[in-house]
Amino acid sequence: MSDHVVSPKVYVAVFVALVALTVMTVVAATFDFGHLNVIVALGIAITKATLVVLYFMHARYAGGLTGLVILSSVAFFFILVFLTLSDYVTRSWSLTQVS
Repeated sequence: MSDHVVSPKVYVAVFVALVALTVMTVVAATFDFGHLNVIVALGIAITKATLVVLYFMHARYAGGLTGLVILSSVAFFFILVFLTLSDYVTRSWSLTQVS
């Protein structure tokens, strides 16, 4: 099995991007975006996580099985988020029926 060799320039570019996104996170925390606060924060966090997985964990150059595992993990994450949000949304329904 031969490993894919990544250029140091790519690592430096990804590092600079991660630092810039971290600065964006800090700057975004000082502003009030209203209901979009969570969306902005998650957008930046997902971008940083994607860069780390693709380049530092070498998922970009891995085979199909690694991609399948990553897609399964992302799908499971969205299932958990959906179940959590469905519980959160329906909490007020049971309170109004009890009263």
